[in-house]
Amino acid sequence: MTRTASAGALGIRPLTARSVVLSTLLGLHPPRLGARHFVRVGELFGIAEGTIRVALSRMVASGDLVQAGGGEYELPERLRLRQARQDESRSPRTRPWDGTWEIAVITAERRPAPERAALRQAMSALRLAELREGTWLRPANLSRDRPEIVDRQCAFLEGRPEQDPAELAAALWDLDGWAGTALGLRAGLDRAGTLAERFTVSAAVLRHLLRDPLLPAELLPGDWPGPALRDHYEHFEDAFERLLREHIFA
Repeated sequence: MTRTASAGALGIRPLTARSVVLSTLLGLHPPRLGARHFVRVGELFGIAEGTIRVALSRMVASGDLVQAGGGEYELPERLRLRQARQDESRSPRTRPWDGTWEIAVITAERRPAPERAALRQAMSALRLAELREGTWLRPANLSRDRPEIVDRQCAFLEGRPEQDPAELAAALWDLDGWAGTALGLRAGLDRAGTLAERFTVSAAVLRHLLRDPLLPAELLPGDWPGPALRDHYEHFEDAFERLLREHIFA
């Protein structure tokens, strides 16, 4: 991955009314906003009022928004969980690593497809990597709660690999790929000129941080760009959030 990588390769998605509404709420605490405020956000990006209001109605119908009364909308529980993961990806809760790995073995049998898919999604959110079918692991350097679906279907153990742990980590995660995209996104933050460009690159950075394996420094390349991307993003986001709030609540 280089600085000339395409927007699609960097995870930068086209700006839509839905993405503006969703990204705005994911950046607010609490994630609740009135329809008139969404209209003002849309104005910043040249999106018509009617288009924003149609998007709000469709998002309520699809379960992506909940009407909270008083003309306000808020994120449903599943997207509040995504917001919590997004916040944690910006300031991860790590702990000193002593070389131990956490290992999850799936013990549940004959699970329906939706339950298997939900478990896979939960394991990825915990930043576990699949060694083989039914076995997930990672260095035990993170502090986070496990959802009920994981505890119900898995047994957890601790251990240490006999092989070089850095080699194991490199086999479980595409570290070069993640680093390359991170460098491209950091350059994208610097290049973004218009508000729409800044908004779309910012959202792509957050999605990419959710995929950071958050490995101990001992298992990462010396030039790992994760901390620098987070720091760069925070400076960028502070200025962007001030601009957005000044316009919304003016």
